[in-house]
Amino acid sequence: MAKNVLVTATTFPRWKGDTEPSFVFYLSRLLAKKGHNVIVLAPHFKGAKRFEVMDGVKVHRFRYFLPEGMQRLCYEGGILENMKKSFLARMQAPFLLVSELFSIRRILKKEKIGIIHAHWIIPQGLIAALLRRRYGVKVISTAHAGDVFPLKKRLFRRIAAYTIRNSDYVTVNSSYTKDAINKIKKAKNISVIPMGVDLQKFNPKNKKEAIKKKLGIKKELILSVGRLAEKKGIKYLVMAMPKVLERFQDARLVIVGDGPEKERISRMVSDLSLGKNIMLPGKIRNEELPSYYAAADLFAGPSIVTATGDTEGLGVVFLEALASGTAVVGSDVGGIPDIIKHEKTGLLVREKDPNGLASAIIRMLSDRRLREKTANAGRKHVLQNYSWDKVADNFDKIINKI
Repeated sequence: MAKNVLVTATTFPRWKGDTEPSFVFYLSRLLAKKGHNVIVLAPHFKGAKRFEVMDGVKVHRFRYFLPEGMQRLCYEGGILENMKKSFLARMQAPFLLVSELFSIRRILKKEKIGIIHAHWIIPQGLIAALLRRRYGVKVISTAHAGDVFPLKKRLFRRIAAYTIRNSDYVTVNSSYTKDAINKIKKAKNISVIPMGVDLQKFNPKNKKEAIKKKLGIKKELILSVGRLAEKKGIKYLVMAMPKVLERFQDARLVIVGDGPEKERISRMVSDLSLGKNIMLPGKIRNEELPSYYAAADLFAGPSIVTATGDTEGLGVVFLEALASGTAVVGSDVGGIPDIIKHEKTGLLVREKDPNGLASAIIRMLSDRRLREKTANAGRKHVLQNYSWDKVADNFDKIINKI
């Protein structure tokens, strides 16, 4: 049965080919293809259209600060990261809340919305919960981890508890996030529904040798992808490389991504005299990323739990690597163990342990049969559990159920 669904999010592609995460768009597009009238509301960014239709999905973008070129709170790192580094971003938080609240009210009145699907417990889930009874709408709140793990202060935990209590359904991206939600407030209806991976885009058939040739790599290519933030633990991967190079002298580590830790990582590479073996190309175009995954001999994700409790809610990069047929090594934190079953779909190591990480990398690079076995099992696991079609089917069931 077709429903009118308003999707609210603070992360959404600003334009075609944008490097911002696209998972909200992928899910919204598939729900629209199932017959639902899907409208997305996201914050505006200078240069983005205030309204457009993206592959059947109506997208509204609201301004939350003027002049629009001064909007600093959303995108390019996310709300929490932007608030840490910018006073202007912190100052804009109440403006975002009020602007989003009034924008949602306007759409609710105009479009006869029956369901609000709020991505992130705070702030989207909170705003939807506040409007739920007044407008007689059902609310699905989806937690993506970064909106839950850092909630240490009593006020924010109470706000999250209010949101959970006033949501008709709560979805989370991993069993780890589910546990974190239930510690705040036991949800009456909760399901683990991870975000998916584009299996047509990420697959073993992508060109492999072109990337190695482009980068001048003739031997082993170790890949890491992600925003260079503390929770990614990239410094431990850099610290592991000298031990790896004792065994594989010509191995190359390619760290794709940008972020607040990039300068620190660059200094580490220089201080350890690893410039020949570690490459930091920064952000790369989304169209190129699948070829990097497919070209890699191994993917390494050394994520950690930070002092504030922030960590990987799931780890979509592991899904992309396994979908590409590439073996993986990752830390046993957050939602990563949902993807990596130790010795079956990859190797798990303790966080913040460069020696253990190096040993796992050496083991993988030394044992082709192990790489192939875990990569094949991992791709099968991803195909069965993380396709976007399956994710959309699960959300469609909830939409029709409530």
